[in-house]
Amino acid sequence: MGLTAVELQLLSGLLALAALAGSIWAWPLLSGRTWRSVLGRIGVLVGNQVLTLVALGLVVNAYFGFYGSWSDLLGTDGGGTSPIVVSDDKPAAVGHPGRGVTVEGKVSLPPGTAGKLEEVVIPGGESRITSSAYVYLPRQYFEKKYAERRFPVILALTGYPGDARNLITRLNLPATESRAVEAKQMPPTVMVLMRPTVVPPRDTECMDVPGGPQVETYFTKDVRLAMAASYRVGLDAQSWGVFGGSTGGYCALKLSMRHPESFSAAVSLSGYFRSAVDMTTGDLFGGSAKLQSENDLMWRLGNLPVPPVSVLVTSSQQGESDYAETRRFLGMVREPMRAASMILPSGGHNFNTWNREIPQVLPWLGRQLHTPSSLTPGVPGNRLAAPREGHAGLGGRLTGLEGKPVDSRDRLTEQHARTARKQ
Repeated sequence: MGLTAVELQLLSGLLALAALAGSIWAWPLLSGRTWRSVLGRIGVLVGNQVLTLVALGLVVNAYFGFYGSWSDLLGTDGGGTSPIVVSDDKPAAVGHPGRGVTVEGKVSLPPGTAGKLEEVVIPGGESRITSSAYVYLPRQYFEKKYAERRFPVILALTGYPGDARNLITRLNLPATESRAVEAKQMPPTVMVLMRPTVVPPRDTECMDVPGGPQVETYFTKDVRLAMAASYRVGLDAQSWGVFGGSTGGYCALKLSMRHPESFSAAVSLSGYFRSAVDMTTGDLFGGSAKLQSENDLMWRLGNLPVPPVSVLVTSSQQGESDYAETRRFLGMVREPMRAASMILPSGGHNFNTWNREIPQVLPWLGRQLHTPSSLTPGVPGNRLAAPREGHAGLGGRLTGLEGKPVDSRDRLTEQHARTARKQ
């Protein structure tokens, strides 16, 4: 029975209720003052709490998608998942094992979503990491008039530990892009849907760990090269953006700020600004204070040249613990970096809040990316594409750093970040 199976959740809930009923019945029998009665009462209390916590844990895990399987939870998952094959169509990718992606199967899309979704395995030639992913291809990818075109790419990351399927089923990224493209709010864009936990169960915070997994290299080099070897996508930084929530949001900002040669734009949903260090991460820095500082985005803005990238960060005035830090980050951005923000009046660190933000922030990211005009790879160093006009239509605020909230009835144009003093 799968870790996220409804049957398992129901069974655990019934066991917890049965244990509670049994405890009420047996409690008078354990009311004595002998050591056996005392141990019996302790056992009943502990057993009830364990069963209740297990039942709640299974429900919460299934809802938020922390772990997708028993092997994922126990750390024995090698990264692969079983594809849901819905047709015998020839896969869009032409991969080469060890070089390009390997297509595992075609995956069903929500009704009304134009395009195709493939489950793939992406190898890392330099990092030696291999991880599963989903690749969304918009319908234009298969149209004759686009046959000689390369497409821009958005790398979308979950939180930790995450399940890439949540980007499809809970955050609806393919469906949102499909609607935005049809409404001409963004250009057709390929999406690579992954989780940052590519060496489960460790949380590497998307960095190259000294003497450990080289996750930063995997995302900034290997994934891009493998995609370009298998799909008609651009390879220059102006063709690539990165998107994420929570840990994925921190990764999105960090990967773009540390590697503007790989990503030109990023969106962070409720992300933080410095690497977490806890029992899930282990020692990420090898004892190096310098490396720890370099992975602190506030420190980078205050002490290093800022990169020529565009970023959008989101938070909520009430319900998000990162609101003050988000405002501080925005205040430190200066040219040539550009920043925009979406600040909701209220919202939590959850899928519901992010689903309110995605219909605006995903098209924003798509509009930042340069679309190569032919099968010739783009030349690195091209100027950032000029921001295109978009729409605001949410009960929050999408602003540049001039500090002027955009009313939901007005049209939105991205503004350059104002120059901020180093802190």
